[in-house]
Amino acid sequence: MSAIVAAGVAAVVGGAVSMALGEYVSVSSARDQQYALIEKEKRELIADPEAELNELTALYVEQGLSASTARQVARELTANDALAAHLDAELNMSVSDIASPWHAAGASAVAFVVGAALPSIAMLAAPSDLRIIVTVMATMVSLAITGATAASIGGAPILRATSRVVVGGGLALAATYLIGTLLGTTNVV
Repeated sequence: MSAIVAAGVAAVVGGAVSMALGEYVSVSSARDQQYALIEKEKRELIADPEAELNELTALYVEQGLSASTARQVARELTANDALAAHLDAELNMSVSDIASPWHAAGASAVAFVVGAALPSIAMLAAPSDLRIIVTVMATMVSLAITGATAASIGGAPILRATSRVVVGGGLALAATYLIGTLLGTTNVV
């Protein structure tokens, strides 16, 4: 196995693991905060259900319902599922919307590997005298594809999202190259 292939495989595996672990930690932290809010709301509903009903009523009045309609809505939602009503109205969340850290980690690792495929293939296939420029170009194309795909899936403006990913990735690529240059690791490919 050549040094380039070994370095490429190590970079892809290391990057995928790093991204997965970062995503796992991030989503776990957010999930812990969401569960803490849910538990707080449960305690409040048990401790003072009337105050919670008043709070829910006030939230619906703020949204434009008349006081009597807001009170009726608050009563009916509380009778159906008080916790769900309060989580939705107060915190704009639902228990079913809480992300899985494992799913997020897996998606992040897969996305990293898929995103690394085009630059890795370009690096291996390019003639040695063009390897750096071809890899940079393939990386920028891969970043553009990633940004456009994510925007399309999320319903965001494609040009803005793609530009953000390309510029951010380009800056990271430039920083990596600069650090390599400062450490004397240029022209080793």
